[in-house]
Amino acid sequence: MSVSVPNAQREVRALYKEDPGAAMVTDHAVTRGVDPSDPFHSVVEPMDGCGVAVPIGVHRALGGLHDAPTPGDMLCAALAACQDSSMRMVANVLGVELEFLEVRVTADVDVRGALNMSPDVPVGFQRMRCAVQFKVTEGTHPDMVKALTFAAKRCCVVQQTLKNPPQVETSFQLN
Repeated sequence: MSVSVPNAQREVRALYKEDPGAAMVTDHAVTRGVDPSDPFHSVVEPMDGCGVAVPIGVHRALGGLHDAPTPGDMLCAALAACQDSSMRMVANVLGVELEFLEVRVTADVDVRGALNMSPDVPVGFQRMRCAVQFKVTEGTHPDMVKALTFAAKRCCVVQQTLKNPPQVETSFQLN
């Protein structure tokens, strides 16, 4: 089965050209712990109504059991998944055939920040690495490979968000 990204995007591109406001979408996720008194476990539904519930744990470096993906693992997963889909879609648009694709994301954090041990240690990842290994069909022109990697990096929403973070607002509501 041959899938064409340009064909799949034709109607939405025309819509967004006519009505740029229609291009604004909102992604979402929600957590609901099974046991609110359990400080080490929760469940996240990465898209309301999708039927997928991902267990979330706390990293052993923070005193948790590390028996489920941590929020940091999920952030790495989001970047890996976004870069993967960006590579696949851009390759399709450019007519570049991928024979192999693997994206591995690693991130380093000094957890003393999250443990509030020192005001000099920031809370958050200090470094992230996104390693993309891929193979294209023999004979693919090097300029096409260069265009693929440039566009795939530029089109990766998660990577661009991490590089240029948006304002984040947090509210608390006591029920």
